[in-house]
Amino acid sequence: MSRAIKHLLIEGLIIMTIGVPTATTANELKLTIINPQNLYDPSPNGYSTAVITPRGARVAYISGQGGQDNTGALSPDFAVQVEQAYTNLRTALDALGARPDQVAKLTVFVVDHDMSKLEVLTRNVKKMFGEALPAQTLIPVPKLAIDPMLFEVEAVIILE
Repeated sequence: MSRAIKHLLIEGLIIMTIGVPTATTANELKLTIINPQNLYDPSPNGYSTAVITPRGARVAYISGQGGQDNTGALSPDFAVQVEQAYTNLRTALDALGARPDQVAKLTVFVVDHDMSKLEVLTRNVKKMFGEALPAQTLIPVPKLAIDPMLFEVEAVIILE
């Protein structure tokens, strides 16, 4: 084999080796929570300003989880629906083999939102996420997919 071909083969192996992703440990896949000091601290309200996802992590999306129980029944009570929706979100996380601290972003939809509903939302988020509060957006809506539905939460998860 000529020296030029050997050189090309070796360079090709080096390039191929450099392009192969290395294994990452669970610690490297940890989300980084950012709450800048020169901005309002959102953590007392159950969310973080920003979350940085680790390079090379897989992303999963959980569809909106409402307050239906496993039979599809919905309580007319907002607080009961919110608690059930977070229970449903936890069930979906478990099905993915994920933990709450792997949730990077939540989007919540609240029918006829008013300030009295924030305490219910904050309590449930803090109960599920503790100090690892994901980024979050609350969107007030006039209605959701079905009329008795008052709350829905969707999530973006970083998988290990």
